[in-house]
Amino acid sequence: MRIIRSISLATVSLCFAIVLNGQTNVVQTEKDFYSLRTIVIPEEIKLEVGGVAVMPDGRIAASTRRGEIWIIENAYGNGQPYFSKFASGLHEVLGLAYRDGAFYCTQRGELTKIEDKDGDGKADSFTPISIFQLSGNYHEYAYGPVFDKSGDMYVTLNVAWVGFGDGLGKWHGWLLKIKPNGTTEPIATGLRSPAGFNINSSGDVFYAENQGDWVGSGRVTHLEKGDFAGNAGGLNWTKEPESPLKLTKDDLKVVDNGQPMHEAAKTIKELKLPAVWFPHTLMGISTSDILEDEMAGAFGPFAGHYYVADQGHSKIMRMTLEKIKGKYQGACYPFFEGFASGLLRLRWGLDGSMFAGMTSRGWSSTGKADYALQRLVWSGETPFEMKDIHALPDGFEIEFTLPVDAAKLKNAMNYSANSFTYKYHHNYGSPIIQNQARKIKGIIPSADGKKVKLVMDSLIEGHIHEIKVQNLTSSNGKALLHDVAYYTMNNIPEGAATVLAEEQKVKMMDMKHDMKMMPETKAPGNTVSAKRKLTMPGDWGQPDVVIKLGTKPGLKFDVARFEVKVGAKVRLMFSNNDDMTHNVVVVAPGAADEVGNLALQLGLKGSEMSYVPNSPKVLFHTKLLAPDEIESIYFSAPTTPGEYPFVCSYPGHAAVMRGILKVVK
Repeated sequence: MRIIRSISLATVSLCFAIVLNGQTNVVQTEKDFYSLRTIVIPEEIKLEVGGVAVMPDGRIAASTRRGEIWIIENAYGNGQPYFSKFASGLHEVLGLAYRDGAFYCTQRGELTKIEDKDGDGKADSFTPISIFQLSGNYHEYAYGPVFDKSGDMYVTLNVAWVGFGDGLGKWHGWLLKIKPNGTTEPIATGLRSPAGFNINSSGDVFYAENQGDWVGSGRVTHLEKGDFAGNAGGLNWTKEPESPLKLTKDDLKVVDNGQPMHEAAKTIKELKLPAVWFPHTLMGISTSDILEDEMAGAFGPFAGHYYVADQGHSKIMRMTLEKIKGKYQGACYPFFEGFASGLLRLRWGLDGSMFAGMTSRGWSSTGKADYALQRLVWSGETPFEMKDIHALPDGFEIEFTLPVDAAKLKNAMNYSANSFTYKYHHNYGSPIIQNQARKIKGIIPSADGKKVKLVMDSLIEGHIHEIKVQNLTSSNGKALLHDVAYYTMNNIPEGAATVLAEEQKVKMMDMKHDMKMMPETKAPGNTVSAKRKLTMPGDWGQPDVVIKLGTKPGLKFDVARFEVKVGAKVRLMFSNNDDMTHNVVVVAPGAADEVGNLALQLGLKGSEMSYVPNSPKVLFHTKLLAPDEIESIYFSAPTTPGEYPFVCSYPGHAAVMRGILKVVK
C-alpha cells in the first residue's frame, strides 16, 4: 500500500518593531527562528502516534495507539512522501525503536522484536522479549524501549487507576532494564505516568512525570537503582526478591501530610527529588517525551540542553541541568508552542530537525487535531534568550545567547524573582505553597555582556525559583523572546558569599518598580462575594431551582445543559466526584474562551485565586474544589435571556469542560 501526499510548510510569521528608550527594538516570535512543517497524513490512516523511530536510511517509522507501524519515505520534504503499513494487529504501541535492522516496541503487555525477514517491506516475525503482567485496568500503559550503549533496553510501566494510582500488575510503576534475552531487572519505582524518558549521553536515565496523586506538578527526575520517585502505587512490589528497595506504602504514612517533598525526603531516604520541576500551567500540564540536544548546533544555540514535550499544551519546553553536590538540578524555559495536537514523541531527524509525533486521545490538547506528525526546523538565526542559568552560593548566573549592553544588564528594574514549592501528599496535584518574593541585593554584568550575576538575599533548598527578566534587549536590538525561567534548587552550591562593590548593590528604591510593573491582582477565587455566595439570601424563602452538577470521565461535567427562567433564584450544588481539581464558573455569553485564557495568565496567583480571573465576564463561580469536595453557591439568574456558558477554568480544562445555562423568559 502506497499513499502519496505532500508536505505543507508553516507560514513565516511577521515581525514588528517597538521603540524603547529611543532605540528601535525588533520583536520576534518563535516562528521567526523555528518553522513547523506538517507531514500530511492520508485521511484513511488514523496516525495516533505512540512512538517514532528514525531509520538509518532516512525513513521515519511511526507506531500508533491502534496497533500499527507505518513507514514514511521522503518525510523531509525532498519529493513526495508516501506511507506504507509495516505491521498491524499490535496492542497500543506507545514506544518504538530501530536497531540492527529490527524494530523494538512496547505493546500493552509485552516488549516485542519485529522483523521483515523476507524483505518484502512488511513484518513477518514477531518475537516476544519480555511479558508484562496486566490486571486489565485501562491505565496500565507501557513505554519504550530506550537502548543504552551496551544494547540493553529500558521500559517504563504505568500504574493502574482505581481512583488513585496502584500497581496492580507486577512491576507497574517501575523503570525496568531488559536484556535482549528477556532477563528483567527492576531499577526504580515511584513512577505514576512515565510516558517520556531518556538516557543521556553520559548514560544517566531521566523520566518525565505528570501531575497526579503524590505529584504536585510536572517534573523530570534522574533515576538510579533503588530510587523512589514519589508515587506509592509501585511499592506493591518491593517485597519481591528482585526489588532494589524495601520501602512500603505504610512507610509513607508519616510524611503524607502536605509537607514539601524535600522535607519528606529527609524522612524517606529513598525518595528522589525531581531534577527540574515544570510548574503546572506556568510551563505545561502534562509532560511527555525528553530529548537531549546532541545536534552540535544544527538545531540552534542549545547544544547539550534538553527538550521536554507537553501533551496538553501542545508545546515543547527547554531544560538545562547541572550537578550540585553530586545531584542533578536545573531550570526549565519556554521554547516553542503551537503544535497541531498533543505531543507524545520527539526524535531527531538525520538533518538535525526534530520530528514530533502527536495524539490527543484520552487527554485534550490546545492543538485541536486528533493526531499529527510534524517537523521542527531551525532557521539558522539565533534567538535572544536566557540560554542557561547556574546556581551560585548566593544567587544565580544567567547566560544569554546574545550580548546585552552593560547598562541594561545592571538595571535592577529588569529583574524579579520568587520562590515556591508544592505539597507532597496522596491527593491529586497541589496548589502552589510558600510563595514569596526574593530580594535581589546585587547585579554583576560580565565584561562581554552575555552573562549577569544576580546576588539574592537568600535561596531556599527544595524550592522552585522563578526568575523573570523584562524589558531587556540585545546589543543588536532584539527583544528577549521568553522572559521567564524556573530553577529547581535541590542544593545550594558551597562557596563564599559575593562581596559587592558599591556600584553593584541594588538600592531599595531601585526595586520599587516591582509593584508598579505588575498589574493589581485581586483574588476572587476563594473570597465570599456577590459572585460566590455560600449562604442563601435571607429573603429568598427557598430557591426557585436547584441545579445539581457533577463530573464524568474525560474532563466533562455530568450535565451539559440546564434551563432556568430570567431572574430565577438558583442554588448550584457542585460535587467534584473526579480525581482532579475543578471549579464551576458561569460566564457571559460567548466569553468561555476569554475567561479560560485569562485563567492561564494568572501565573503564581492562579492557585490562590482558584483560577477565577478578576473579569466582569465572570458572573458566578465556586472555588477550586479538590476531589470529593462539594460546594453550593446561590445566585439570581441573569435578567437577559440567552445562553450563558459554565466552564471549569482550571488551566487545560476550560477548552473541553463546559456546559450551557440557558436563561429563558
